Amino acid sequence: MDVRTRHAGQLQRVFEVQDGIRDLHPFLQRVFPIALVEDGRFLIYDSEPDGRRYDFVREAATPMPIPRGVRAAFPLESYGDRMACVVTDDVFAEPDGVVTIFHEFVHCQQAESCEPRLKQRLGVARRAQAAGDHMWELDHPFPYAAADFVRLYEAFLTTGTLEEAEGVRRQLRGVLEGQDHEYMVWQEWKEGFARFIENRICRRLGLPENHGGRARPFSRVAFYAGGAHYIGLLGAQDAGLIVQIERLFERMLVGREDAFGHPR
Repeated sequence: MDVRTRHAGQLQRVFEVQDGIRDLHPFLQRVFPIALVEDGRFLIYDSEPDGRRYDFVREAATPMPIPRGVRAAFPLESYGDRMACVVTDDVFAEPDGVVTIFHEFVHCQQAESCEPRLKQRLGVARRAQAAGDHMWELDHPFPYAAADFVRLYEAFLTTGTLEEAEGVRRQLRGVLEGQDHEYMVWQEWKEGFARFIENRICRRLGLPENHGGRARPFSRVAFYAGGAHYIGLLGAQDAGLIVQIERLFERMLVGREDAFGHPR
């Protein structure tokens, strides 16, 4: 069997899983192009709107070296700058590989709905943009090993109520520089929300949840875990935040509701 035909068949699992999870969140009702990275090339698969099949549509050179094991979402210049899930074919060998694909689809939805607009509110993003730094979301020099941060973030990850969590987060705001605080919240909103949806899917499918990032030494992945934790607490109080993700971001950034009932 031709490798492209085999991959197209493997990708049908996306639609099979979608049938059982689409009610968990509106974001799960849509799929995006999938680019498989192989030998420095993208093998791009897509489906017709409301279609039920992935077909191979084109091959293109990757714009940079992309390592095996990549799990990402970004626009493909070679496919009209359309947002796509970018993976290598080892994703098919993982029990939760399709869940990983939906995690990346959540990022596609974030990018197409409000992400560019929200970034412009952040000094850390504007500074990186002015400097031509396109990797700031991965490379920002956050003080992950700082004693006060480690102590407080560990405490935050073990909070059981929203009141407790927000008490610790007020302390975090006090020990972090402004742009570091912005970076933390950005990663918690972006990656934490995708992790939150990912774990909803895992529970539905009877798969182990993903709690990576909760243990020392902390790294950017701590914000995947912390964001999912915080979003769960916020959603328990106001379920609308789970759907209204721009309002969710505002709520996470400021940590309170304003006098009009909207986050500021």
